[in-house]
Amino acid sequence: LVQLVESGGGSVQTGGSLRLSCAASELTNRPNRMAWFRHTLGKEREGVAAITSVGNTKYDEPVKGRFTISKDNADDTLYLEMRSLKPEDTATYYCAARDVRTTFASLNSEDYTYWGQGTQVTVSS
Repeated sequence: LVQLVESGGGSVQTGGSLRLSCAASELTNRPNRMAWFRHTLGKEREGVAAITSVGNTKYDEPVKGRFTISKDNADDTLYLEMRSLKPEDTATYYCAARDVRTTFASLNSEDYTYWGQGTQVTVSS
């Protein structure tokens, strides 16, 4: 059973940086797609960034140039480096994964099977 555990959330001021991590069990050596989503009360969950096993990436427009997704293929730990954070980045961030052989880094939540519990990111002005 694949389990995803996020860490690294916290509170920062506008312009600050945070690095989120997602430890994945039972995915090692299996082709996969992984992503970060975020959710704020009153809004729909939105895909932030995605990456495939071969390194293809995709970013949502509001985070392009500020967020960087990466993955350690040795243990499938997923990272999200967030810079120049804004109050509108405040949300619960979720790690998602699917064990599939693909080159398509999807930001559609329906393309993911496994989900973490989330980690809170709060950006104050």
